[in-house]
Amino acid sequence: MASDLSRASETAAALASLTGGHVRSSAALRETHGGTWEGQLADDLRADPQYIAWLAGDDVPAGGSETRSQVGDRAAVAVRAAAEELDAGGVAVVASHGGTIRSVIGRMLDLPVEHWRVFGGLANCCWSVLEESRTGWRLVEHNAGSLPQVVLGADR
Repeated sequence: MASDLSRASETAAALASLTGGHVRSSAALRETHGGTWEGQLADDLRADPQYIAWLAGDDVPAGGSETRSQVGDRAAVAVRAAAEELDAGGVAVVASHGGTIRSVIGRMLDLPVEHWRVFGGLANCCWSVLEESRTGWRLVEHNAGSLPQVVLGADR
């Protein structure tokens, strides 16, 4: 599953060609819409108090558009739907964008929005791994560049 924006959909297509998988696109996985901030330079936005609050991790509308919690809500619906379609032991790969990934992780882990900023950004071609356990979703890897290792004593 991938955002329907080109960077994420091209990444997903490349992975699918290597694995024999298929890609389903979803607008729900798009990056945060920046509203009136779109196309502007960050230096030009630093005089906007709402931009400063957004940078600090507050759940304010980005450029008058959508909040982090709204992004997390829309993306989590898509990720949960993909997970529900899996066979036991299956893996869903979601190709999206840094802000959306941070928001969906926070939402899937049921963390308060003000804590989502603790997740560092994702480097290009790195990933996070969420795993569903008996007690809910957990973050197994973040900003990873290699496959996760089994941890003894994990709640499986």
